Amino acid sequence: MVIEQFINEKISQISAYVNAVIDRTIHYTELDQFILDTMEEWTLLSVFDETPGSARERVFWHLMHEFSLHGAQSLGNDLYFKSEITTCLDFFIGKGSYPIDCIGWRPLP
Repeated sequence: MVIEQFINEKISQISAYVNAVIDRTIHYTELDQFILDTMEEWTLLSVFDETPGSARERVFWHLMHEFSLHGAQSLGNDLYFKSEITTCLDFFIGKGSYPIDCIGWRPLP
């Protein structure tokens, strides 16, 4: 699978998961599991370049790292975190500009 295709697929999926957690149609643990599964899938691609190929990919990795650090439960507990995450999702759909303080690097094996 091409990296860009992987990232685009995962952007669609993470957006759906985040919105479902915010709307309380799924439990936050499902988003946490998606993060873990995605990181595992990424290792199977054997990528050794940490530099993202696009701004969208950089924002995606920023989201992945933020959820890895804070957990999806923070969407319900921390308004600043929720705002940061929704700003990233807006960027994905062309509703906003590149998020401030967004630092996203590819994880290396």
